[in-house]
Amino acid sequence: MKKIPKGKVTTYKELALVMGTHSRAIARILAANKDPENIPCYKVVRSDGSIGGYTFKGRLDVKRKIALLKRDGIEVKNGKIDLKKYLHRF
Repeated sequence: MKKIPKGKVTTYKELALVMGTHSRAIARILAANKDPENIPCYKVVRSDGSIGGYTFKGRLDVKRKIALLKRDGIEVKNGKIDLKKYLHRF
């Protein structure tokens, strides 16, 4: 995830393809991320561009995920991101 450039996101599916696993496994792994400040799991969204979940300090905090994405210059409209504009592929 550290390879995702500022201003870009990737998807659970994209990470799953790279890692040779299922996108739900990626979601479970990211939910257990104990260091979100250094491992930017907020940059991972659903394949349709919707935000998906975000666990921060043991609780779901989608508003924080949106704020972090906006801080990186990523536009979030109606809970979605334009993947044609912001998607990073590995």
